[in-house]
Amino acid sequence: MSKKTLVVGASPNPARYSYKAVQRLRQKGHETYAFGFRNGEIEDVQISKDWPSESFDTITLYLNPTRQIEYAERILKINPKRVIFNPGTENPEFQDQLTHEGVEVEVACTLVMLGIGNY
Repeated sequence: MSKKTLVVGASPNPARYSYKAVQRLRQKGHETYAFGFRNGEIEDVQISKDWPSESFDTITLYLNPTRQIEYAERILKINPKRVIFNPGTENPEFQDQLTHEGVEVEVACTLVMLGIGNY
């Protein structure tokens, strides 16, 4: 089943995990959107510097906890069903806030989840 996913912190640099996540999500058939801080694209996905207004099934974070502060309200506003905190993005306060709002929280690696089939 395809899960509409927003990759937050997407990078046009092929060496970055966010880049690889967008690639792998697309390969697995997930409708994928990329939000980042630099213009660019990842294969056929444009990296947008404008925050989306639509809703997403999953948001996968590639932002450190300090950078997450300015996006916490925006993430809550688009009402995702799930937020994935990839390695290095763990943020217990924000995770608790999301859980309190009824959002499923996963502290995991998106790439591993896709690889083992439990995305």
